[in-house]
Amino acid sequence: MDYAVIVGIILGLFAVLGGMVAKGASLGVLVNPAAIIIIFVGLIATIANAFTLKEIKRIPSIFRVLFTEQKFYDPASIIQLLENLSRQVRKEGLLSLEANIEEIEDPFIKKGLEMIVDGVNEQFLSEYMETEIEMMEERHSSAALIFSQAGTYAPSLGVLGAVVGLIGALGNLDDTEKLGHSIAAAFVATLFGIFTGYVLFHPFANKLKRKSREEVIIKNMILEGLIQILNGSNPMQLKQKMMAFLTPQDRKRLEKLEMERDTQANEEE
Repeated sequence: MDYAVIVGIILGLFAVLGGMVAKGASLGVLVNPAAIIIIFVGLIATIANAFTLKEIKRIPSIFRVLFTEQKFYDPASIIQLLENLSRQVRKEGLLSLEANIEEIEDPFIKKGLEMIVDGVNEQFLSEYMETEIEMMEERHSSAALIFSQAGTYAPSLGVLGAVVGLIGALGNLDDTEKLGHSIAAAFVATLFGIFTGYVLFHPFANKLKRKSREEVIIKNMILEGLIQILNGSNPMQLKQKMMAFLTPQDRKRLEKLEMERDTQANEEE
């Protein structure tokens, strides 16, 4: 679970509801069927008009990605894995990788190793894997766009809801009490539109873009490691090239893992 999203939603709701209570506004005004219909049914209509059915069917899986913490391999562990495979290749040759392929869980690494064992050249490996990354980016981009567009439409629908509400309020000019309630209800749609657009949907789109970017960096790092293995590069050279993709925190973690590995090896001896 990505708890940052959960905390963000809760704090957003607290900010609005708490602000209303602090200002003396009744939370009961939020129970407004007309505003709910205009905003949420209107959003469904705009998304249906803007995207294909195939893209819309992906929305449940997009929510899963949004609320789930990404389970990538740890970058430091990936470098260790490919560094070990590089040593193996230099000792036993590329075909020796075939015995390791079934043990690899990550499909991107697994596919790359299969292609290396099949004897592809560096250009083909690079082009194929880069295309995989580009297509993944395209899928992620279209997913983020759904939320980005929803965030754009929602405030406008809120204005539409306010206009509709004010039209209804004009019919109560002779009754001051009803007029006040009608005007308050009219602006509930605007509140819903602004809240969902700028507190939920636009931030959701940004979150998806950030998660996609992290995955792209990891896969580009893996690709660099696979190319080094294919070329029979020195394991230290592979490690240095892949470390260029790491944050300072991940580099420290890699150093810690290496120290633990060396300590364990010395104890076994």
